[in-house]
Amino acid sequence: MPVIPQATIEQVRHASDIVEVISSYLPLKRAGTNFVGLCPFHKEKTPSFNVSPSKQIFHCFGCHKGGDVFTFLREFENLSFVESVQRLAEQVRIPIEFEMSPGQREEGSLKEKLRSLHEQVAQRWETTLANDARAQTARDYLAKRGISDEAVRRFRIGFAPDEWDDTINWAKSKKHDAALLEKGGLAIAGDKGQYDRFRGRLIFPICDEQGRVIGFSGRVLSAEQKGGKYINSPETPIFSKRRVIYGLDKAKRPILDAKSAIVCEGQLDTIACHLAGIEHAVAPQGTALTIDQARILKRYAEEVVLCFDSDTAGQQAALRSHDDLLASGLAIRVAVIPRPHDPDSFIRENGADAFHQLVTDAPGFFDFLLSHLCRMHDTDSDRGRVNIVQEMRDAVQKTANQVLIDTYAQKVGHRLGVDTDAVRAEFKKKKRGFRQPEPEHDEPPPGEAEQPMAKPGPVEFWLLKLALIDRDSTSWLEAHLDLGWVTHPAVRKIVQQHFSLLVENPDAGMPELLGILSSDAFKRLATEAVADGRTIPDPAKQLKDIVLRLRNQFIEHRLAGIQRELAGATEEQLIKLIAERAQLKELTRHPLEPLAGA
Repeated sequence: MPVIPQATIEQVRHASDIVEVISSYLPLKRAGTNFVGLCPFHKEKTPSFNVSPSKQIFHCFGCHKGGDVFTFLREFENLSFVESVQRLAEQVRIPIEFEMSPGQREEGSLKEKLRSLHEQVAQRWETTLANDARAQTARDYLAKRGISDEAVRRFRIGFAPDEWDDTINWAKSKKHDAALLEKGGLAIAGDKGQYDRFRGRLIFPICDEQGRVIGFSGRVLSAEQKGGKYINSPETPIFSKRRVIYGLDKAKRPILDAKSAIVCEGQLDTIACHLAGIEHAVAPQGTALTIDQARILKRYAEEVVLCFDSDTAGQQAALRSHDDLLASGLAIRVAVIPRPHDPDSFIRENGADAFHQLVTDAPGFFDFLLSHLCRMHDTDSDRGRVNIVQEMRDAVQKTANQVLIDTYAQKVGHRLGVDTDAVRAEFKKKKRGFRQPEPEHDEPPPGEAEQPMAKPGPVEFWLLKLALIDRDSTSWLEAHLDLGWVTHPAVRKIVQQHFSLLVENPDAGMPELLGILSSDAFKRLATEAVADGRTIPDPAKQLKDIVLRLRNQFIEHRLAGIQRELAGATEEQLIKLIAERAQLKELTRHPLEPLAGA
């Protein structure tokens, strides 16, 4: 994978003032040497979010998130590290040249060419819809569906003329390579040469999470039109249907704010939601969510509200989405749209408030499933009741949550008029062959979040704080602190890397240290230690007292260990243990001395 040179990362870091960057997202007020504000990562009424201009870090004492300017952008915008560096580099006008192998450079060049081609085609189809006489049918269709000009501009809706070679001829006039059109899925190779994939259709550009056009979806304008209702771009180097979510580039911030995503069935439903002010709505590129799409949504949301059409296909799509959503760790609810509506027609007929209430009242997935099964099976027959119990059992067991399993055993029993203990007994039977769906790509599965880290004790926390803020005492600390005396692994690792960094770069500060810490938990602990802007009186003396205390605690612990070992020691071991005990006791009577070799 292409790598940004470390020198460029540092150049971008030094050019991006953290107070200025964070102030562009949320209001900050000066408080002493720091700035404070309401934390954007959790709800609070009293500011606990601190930004240090001198150390170029942030830390929240409420939710304990912390880091440098790259960390903030990653957390706030849900970007990768590389994307956060690129975003800041654009703002400070620093060009980025990736370190790439020849193969990576060729692949990157192809992707850039395809993105550029797609952007130009999108602009052309937008212009065609707005101005071309051939697009009058499309303009009439949009007016009939209540899609405003503002929505057309916002979602960049276009029109592909109903001709076999319109896009091909345009591409030739712009000197685009014909092979590039095929690689981008815009042209198809036939027996008589190339022809346009998208013809006579309303065009919805499909964007990646950064808002770059990577594909298209074309919708027919009348029921009599030949071909499927929708045709989509095929798999290309920049477009993978299973990993793309329509509208996510516009919805990701609202989803983060709501901690919830509304998943509609199609583009027009998604657009209708956004026009109604319900901006945390998206749509999958297909009839149901894939495991990859579910895992992408998990980056932004805690729950998903499925809002598919009220017809059989829509309800089946909701059911098919369950396993992948469950595997991603998302909570699931299902908003049932009254027949014969879809979200678009329901909003047009009943208004945004009614739709919002429908989403608010949406039942949990298993309540939806129970109602669905009771409609599909005869609840008055033995066979119907058995089928309902078995299908509910198979679905609920996938959660591996005993509370949910027992809750729905009770609900099924009540709904069917069956003894709850009998349903519980059925729910304990295992369905053979169930396996969690595997990801179809090489990304690490979400849910591999770091386990909560125990906080260090006060003494070791103050060691970390003083080690990071009192640069004048670094040489003394390196000479007198044995890292073996530090019991908390994170404190030990941070101090060790702090020492190593200063050997390589004596001018390095907190941003550079955060850049080499491998764990987000380590970064949070480091920023917490230094974020408090209060002045510490005589830090050098306090640091010496702490190191002395750590040494003596280590000695006491070892003396207790020696006492236990004496009980089963051989004569030779006894001599060594008694000698070690005497040395340690003598050591406690002396002040700190430099370590051997220091």
